[in-house]
Amino acid sequence: MPNLPQDGKKVIGYRQAMTLPEQPKKMIVVGSGAIGVEFAHFYNAMGTEVTIVEFMPNVVPVEDEDISKQFERSLKKAGITIMTNSSVERIDTSGNGVKAFVKTAKGEEVLEADILLSAVGIKTNIEKIGLEETGIATDRDKILVNDFYQTNVPGYYAIGDVTPGQALAHVASAEGILCVEKIAGLHVESLDYGNIPGCTYATPEIASVGMTEKQAKEKGYELKIGKFPFSASGKAKASGTPDGFVKVIFDAKYGEWLGCHMIGAGVTDMIAEAVVARKLETTGHEILKAVHPHPTMSEAVMEAVADAYGEVIHL
Repeated sequence: MPNLPQDGKKVIGYRQAMTLPEQPKKMIVVGSGAIGVEFAHFYNAMGTEVTIVEFMPNVVPVEDEDISKQFERSLKKAGITIMTNSSVERIDTSGNGVKAFVKTAKGEEVLEADILLSAVGIKTNIEKIGLEETGIATDRDKILVNDFYQTNVPGYYAIGDVTPGQALAHVASAEGILCVEKIAGLHVESLDYGNIPGCTYATPEIASVGMTEKQAKEKGYELKIGKFPFSASGKAKASGTPDGFVKVIFDAKYGEWLGCHMIGAGVTDMIAEAVVARKLETTGHEILKAVHPHPTMSEAVMEAVADAYGEVIHL
């Protein structure tokens, strides 16, 4: 997918999408990561006709495939057009709006809209800040740091989106705390980037941590997998939010919690249980035997674990 020029009027980035002078009637969103689908959901909810173009086979492609498929159904139900396995090859902004020439499996298709949002990734802002003069090493648009965020030049540190870790606010915050504690001489452990929760704030919400089912299989694990739908949750049904599910992935041999994936109302608040449990090396058996309150959305975590171990009684 080519780099799309951002002219501030017809082809924009996500920062400009937050300050548009007027609501577009039609919008093309290129890329279906968290930023892309969040803005697609936002503008669709206000009445904008939205089309998402995604190069990969699934929307939100970093998520577990079961999550991606459920989320795509939700987007389509909301009236958003989804084009996967597609790429924008070129654009034309010479007219009143924008034309996007999209390569699909069936050939080229031309989309027309008032505005196009490029959400295919982020770029760090490290130019002209003195890195070249100080000799600080960079690679592929990122500042290189050690486990405690020191650059190759003594006395210089970097955290957040300019470093190779996940570009998330809670990651940057954790990095900043660790960096300062290390400078202060405290004994600290390096951040475990394999246990960082990812959240997508749309309707429904998505939250996940750890490995997807595909990733775990590729690493050779024998798996125990459990799913619990919110349609079987009393709290979810009473709240009018029965869509979605919790999916858990465990190593069958040792019970290690390899991954947790959620889609539904309020799941961005629920994912912390899995993050803490994985940090403490909690097994599936321990989660199963930890009594969860009823009726709550969070008990779906325990129920999903019960399903993984063949002990679920509420399905």
